Amino acid sequence: MSGSTLILIAVAGIFTLLFLVMRTKLHAFVSLLLVSLLVGVAAGMPLGDVIASVQNGMGGTLGFVAVVVGLGAMFGKMLEVSGGAERLAQTLVGKFGEDKAQWALGITGFIVAVPVFFDVGFIILVPIVYGLAKKTGRSLLYYGIPLLAGLAVTHSFIPPTPGPIAVANLIGAELGWVILFGILAGIPSMILAGPVFGKYIAKKIHVNIPDYMEFEEVDTSKELPSFKMILSLISIPLVLILANTLSAVLLEEGNAVRTFLTFMGHPFVALTIATLLTFIFLGTRRGYSRDEVQEIATKALEPAGIIILVTGAGGVFKQVLIDSGVGDVLGEMMAGSPLPAIVLAFLIATVVRVAQGSATVSMVTAAGLITPLLELQNITGAALGLIVIAIASGATVLSHVNDSGFWLVNRYFGLDVKDTLKSWTVMETIIGLTGFAVVFLISLFIL
Repeated sequence: MSGSTLILIAVAGIFTLLFLVMRTKLHAFVSLLLVSLLVGVAAGMPLGDVIASVQNGMGGTLGFVAVVVGLGAMFGKMLEVSGGAERLAQTLVGKFGEDKAQWALGITGFIVAVPVFFDVGFIILVPIVYGLAKKTGRSLLYYGIPLLAGLAVTHSFIPPTPGPIAVANLIGAELGWVILFGILAGIPSMILAGPVFGKYIAKKIHVNIPDYMEFEEVDTSKELPSFKMILSLISIPLVLILANTLSAVLLEEGNAVRTFLTFMGHPFVALTIATLLTFIFLGTRRGYSRDEVQEIATKALEPAGIIILVTGAGGVFKQVLIDSGVGDVLGEMMAGSPLPAIVLAFLIATVVRVAQGSATVSMVTAAGLITPLLELQNITGAALGLIVIAIASGATVLSHVNDSGFWLVNRYFGLDVKDTLKSWTVMETIIGLTGFAVVFLISLFIL
């Protein structure tokens, strides 16, 4: 089959995926599987090989992603039910003071979103935003945008959140590099999209607590876990994974310290340690029975299951593209482009994101499409970490009415669609563009 025909099949597959997700509202998991099957058959693969590609793509992806996302979800759920998120917010707001509460909320969101899903973190912490706005008379956006920016940055850029985990696995990037570049890109993104933009937009749009929201003052007297404990628990997996990556750079292979750090810093081990510690220090030692801790952990896997399956289906799509030969042709075509791989990765993710709304779907689709080019150009090591953040940046920009996050903010802040576009959409776009600008500049020295 000619290269041009295979390209047409790939393009038709992407349009079919967008149609199924956007117009027919077919679930992304089923849509990705169906399109993968259709692309494999249309590309002339033997039917048995199509099934084998589906199985290999799903198994190869979930072997890593299911463990990491599952452990991360349980870790985050314990932080949520114990009041750890509120402790971080209350302590930081107290230290910064009301005048600089914007910065405290941005930092809180940045830290909390490491183990806690974006929407859960927002719902837990929005009463603090309400309380500050009511006390000071400022627009909700003055405090809300920094919190949202902190949550959104980490949710998109820093593992073990599902998006970067999925992309890192699909393109073969080490999580240590992803964490490092995610932090480097995330800090300026949070500052510009959070406190800086929040201060500006709050002057343009004054928002009070919506009448339909049942707002109760945050009870600051209730016993919460200590700030140092929460910060330590969240830091443990990040530090271990980073130590693993840095040891591979600084120490020779076979070195006993490197071997130990490689084991301890593998995401499976690092997150297992962190999760067990949360079960103990935020669970049984705070009065929860073992049965209650088990129930909390089980409940955490419900939302994680959807993300795991969608990511697995993204792995199937990538595998079918490779096994059918479509990937090679796509890689050669993109290699002929004057644009660097990091720019192509960002643009592909952006187009899919704007078209269908889901950041996860845009991430796994972009990763599947860009992988052949990365292999063709032999892009490895730290450079793959930059590609992950470029894809995550593209999957963040221009959130609008087809994104569930858009409506979450719209409802909790009582905004109309126009003002949600002016605030939330612009904030997301600042995050994506700033994050991409940072990794693109770094790529000039690495790629």
